[in-house]
Amino acid sequence: MRLGGAAVAAGVVAGAVGLTVVGSGTMTVVSATEALNLREVALAEPPLAQTSVVYDAQGNKIAQFYAQDRKLVALDQIAPIMRTAIVAIEDDRFYQHGAIDLEGTARALAKNLASGGVSQGGSSITQQYVKQVLLNSAASEKEKNKAIESSYARKLNELRYAMGVEQKYTKDEILAKYLNIAYFGAGANGIESAARRFFGVPAAKLTLAQAATLAGAVQDPNTTDPSRGKKAKKLLLERRNVVLGRMAQLGRITPAEAAKAKAAKLGYKGIRQPNGCRDSRYPYFCEYVRYELLTNPVYGKTQRIRNQRFSQGGLKIYTTLDPAMQEAAEKAIKSRVFASDNALASEALVQPGTGQIKAMAASRTFGFTAKRNQISYNPVADKKHGGLVGFQAGSTFKTFTLVTALKQGMKIGDGISAGAGYTAPGYSSFKNCKGGNAGDPSHTVTNDEGSPGFKTLQTGTWGSVNTFFMELEQRVGLCATVETAKSLGIARADGNPLIENETFTLGTNEMDPVTVANAYAAIAARGKYCAPLAITRTVSSSGQVNKYESPCKQVMDPEVADATADVLSGVFTKGTMRGVGGIGRPAAGKTGTTDGYATAWFAGFTPDLAGAVSIGDPRGTQRYKLTGVTIGGRGYGIVAGASLPGPIWKDTMLAALKDVPASEFTPVDTSRFGGCGQECAPVRDEPQDVTDDPDMGDDEDPFDFGDQ
Repeated sequence: MRLGGAAVAAGVVAGAVGLTVVGSGTMTVVSATEALNLREVALAEPPLAQTSVVYDAQGNKIAQFYAQDRKLVALDQIAPIMRTAIVAIEDDRFYQHGAIDLEGTARALAKNLASGGVSQGGSSITQQYVKQVLLNSAASEKEKNKAIESSYARKLNELRYAMGVEQKYTKDEILAKYLNIAYFGAGANGIESAARRFFGVPAAKLTLAQAATLAGAVQDPNTTDPSRGKKAKKLLLERRNVVLGRMAQLGRITPAEAAKAKAAKLGYKGIRQPNGCRDSRYPYFCEYVRYELLTNPVYGKTQRIRNQRFSQGGLKIYTTLDPAMQEAAEKAIKSRVFASDNALASEALVQPGTGQIKAMAASRTFGFTAKRNQISYNPVADKKHGGLVGFQAGSTFKTFTLVTALKQGMKIGDGISAGAGYTAPGYSSFKNCKGGNAGDPSHTVTNDEGSPGFKTLQTGTWGSVNTFFMELEQRVGLCATVETAKSLGIARADGNPLIENETFTLGTNEMDPVTVANAYAAIAARGKYCAPLAITRTVSSSGQVNKYESPCKQVMDPEVADATADVLSGVFTKGTMRGVGGIGRPAAGKTGTTDGYATAWFAGFTPDLAGAVSIGDPRGTQRYKLTGVTIGGRGYGIVAGASLPGPIWKDTMLAALKDVPASEFTPVDTSRFGGCGQECAPVRDEPQDVTDDPDMGDDEDPFDFGDQ
């Protein structure tokens, strides 16, 4: 019986694809019979490309990515009228026949023979599903063309696969699969995305007119794509009315219902679905997440696997972003730096002890236009995460020399006599980590302001005295200082090796806020370094859960970290941030201003949160320095570490930690490091208060003596 049916099917299939008939038709039947091997064949059904969604730490959706705009839904999430419409127009005997509709295919054969070509197809919904699977699975243009070619072999292959599909699934399951894979035009794949893009409703809420429109669109979605203009909309409207007429003809709706639906306007809304970081509320954090997923082997062993999972995997990506902290950073920046300013401010917040990135903000919007208020890269991150070259970090690097001195046994009250200028005694007075000479006796480092004299680790840090830190770096060793910085995750923003020259301690390397904030977070965590972390968990479309934590390691003696925090705490009360003030809870930090005021930074931390703020002109910091500039509607003679970055950091921390109970730093071990903290500082070493200087604003940095 099956062989008899197959023989009939062979001729019917051949006719349906419009093969040339020779003589009495013997050639068609014989050729079909010879090639026929009608047995069920299992169809490989790779997962369909779906939208991947990114969530913040509270589960709020913040971004989505897709190569194909698709969201899979179950049949009970699709309006019954949609199911009725698609069956009526595409395969009205779908629930009565098997893999092939002999009656429908024979009808197509007759019409094809009468027309002398292919004027009607006759494929069942099951066969159409098979065709879509093969098309979506094609890895090359050649395979795609083979999946849609009008050939006898292709039709027979479809039929074999269709027989396998009919054996594997129920009719309802096949219909659901077809509606989820079908392309409807306007970039919408699957019925759920089509319903939302065409009409702004979920598939479950489709009306008769809307359902008929989408049912009509699948036949030739490119020709009837309503986003292409009036002509395509007219064709789609005509096709909708054909569907309504067919539904009435079959008795699925009444003539009155059909007439009412035909009288309705097309109603196409063209609601664009967000795709990518440009459409995200938090574009810079989004970009960081995107680059992590695409480049980090943790999320897939090969680039191909990572690309496929990201763009097609239907992932749910849960991240570390704290919306309240993000808002705090954004408001702090926008209140002081305008998007239209030449200067660009950026900030990152990192949680000590976990490496979790809590916020990434910048003064400009993310985009790809030539507008001055937009940028097309991530200024908060390094090149590996979408950034560019970064800004020189200035005196924030002096902290690494301070740490190195404490590691080597120096006490808080130990000091060095610093002159008005510093010149290396010889080329060999500084050695890089390869053992090469790094001194430059032809160059003299100076202090733009302040007086020379004896400076302790405390007072030299509080006043950010260049010549003191050059003397200190020479004493503790350039390579030892570099190794300290590297242990805290310090690496150049552009991905190149750190420049190991004598002015390393003055911050001549270009950095990004995430890296600097994370280094300071390790000090806040008592020497526990954790790599920056943006993703905590992913859930695949099949429900597989993968959890992620930052790899952490103890890179510093906890007591050395305590002593460092103790010294840096004095920056707010007796140092370069004295004119700005603290945040009402234990905090530590360091201003950074580069030579000639090319860039400015502030990096600081509490036991609960670390942050770094940078500002500079992306057109070129050496050519466009932060002198005589207007930023945020206010004129600045100079911009130093405490002029803008410090106040931005302060405003951010006040808001970000508003609901977080204050934590205390672990007290310094005075038996090991001497002194009694910042209260022991001699009055003579206290920086002079010059905030009344007419050349400086109230928020400028009167104490950043000679920062480079």
